[in-house]
Amino acid sequence: MSAYSHSQRLNVLGFLSRQGKLIYHSTIATITTEAVINAFDRLVAQKPPDAFAIVVLDNVSVNRSAHFQRKRLDWLNQRVHVVYLSPYSPELNRIEILWRKVKYEWMPLTAYESFSSLKDHVHKVLNTQLLVHLVLSEAT
Repeated sequence: MSAYSHSQRLNVLGFLSRQGKLIYHSTIATITTEAVINAFDRLVAQKPPDAFAIVVLDNVSVNRSAHFQRKRLDWLNQRVHVVYLSPYSPELNRIEILWRKVKYEWMPLTAYESFSSLKDHVHKVLNTQLLVHLVLSEAT
């Protein structure tokens, strides 16, 4: 029997600045509109009030819900502008490059021996800012 359970899933929501600062939140819960809104609210709370941020999103349904659209106005008043990628174009979103590197290049095979090991390795990789800078240098 495999140590990895297909019933468990680790979801990571993240914001990656052009300077390489990564703000992320991981959860085993299903990603809902409320979870995305909470992540945005945490971003707004961490952002200097006079700074302007542009957040690029894919077109997944939780990012397009009516509740999310109402919150966009609140965030815009706090200098956070949301823009959407064209459908089927994840290569235009810098954080997608990071996710691909984490999943397919930087995770050792031993990370998949157990769910606990997977969570530990994901957090270790994402907390290593040097790797984020490598992603940025490859994307530009």
